[in-house]
Order: sequence, then C-alpha cells, then structure tokens
Amino acid sequence: QVQLVESGGGLVQAGGSLRLSCAASGRTFSRYAMGWFRQAPGKEREFVAAISYGGGNTLYAVSVKGRFAISRDNAKNTMYLQMNSLKPEDTAVYYCATDRAIRRWDTTTSAMGVPSTYDYWGQGTQVTVSS
Repeated sequence: QVQLVESGGGLVQAGGSLRLSCAASGRTFSRYAMGWFRQAPGKEREFVAAISYGGGNTLYAVSVKGRFAISRDNAKNTMYLQMNSLKPEDTAVYYCATDRAIRRWDTTTSAMGVPSTYDYWGQGTQVTVSS
C-alpha cells in the first residue's frame, strides 16, 4: 500500500517562508519521479514542481520559479518543497504525488506537469499566505 503524507503547511505572512515535506512508503521511492501540485478554492489542481527519481533534475511552474525549491532525500523516502517569498496567490492545498511510471523523467511540463502522470497522491496540506 503506497502512502504519501504531507506536512509543514500553515499560515504565514506575505514574504515569508514555509517548508513542506512529503513522506512516502509502500514503494521503492528512489525509482519514481515525484511532484508537487496545489489547488485553490474554486480552481483546478495546478502543477508546482517536479523532481526526477534520482533528484538531479527539477522542473517548476513559471509562477514559482526562483521562489520555490524542490528536493528529495531518497535515503529518508522524503521529498521537500522550500517556499520562499510567499505571496497571497500561493494560498492553496498542496499535494505531493508519485509518477505512475518507473524511472521516467521528461523535461517538459506537458508530461511531468499533468496530474494524470501521477498515480498516488497525499491528502494535502493547507498553505495560507496573508497579505
């Protein structure tokens, strides 16, 4: 049984920082790319960032590039999202997800940036940025 558990969300003022974690179990973590998505009320789930199975390649949405950093520790089966310079428009529920294909990496958001690329999802963690 694959499980993904996010943590680290909370309330922060604009300009502040948060670090999200995603703890994975039930799958050989190091064989799968991982991603972060977010969903604000009334909006569709949108891509935030993705990282290759080895951690050497990353991909970001334009809206977060330069402010967010995705990383992973395969020894700890954990992925992270460091979020800096947060804006009110970053307010959303943040989800982590694991790629459905083993050892896949594509440098385009048309592949790694779509929810259908991923098969297991966490329950989400709320991030609220106040102005």
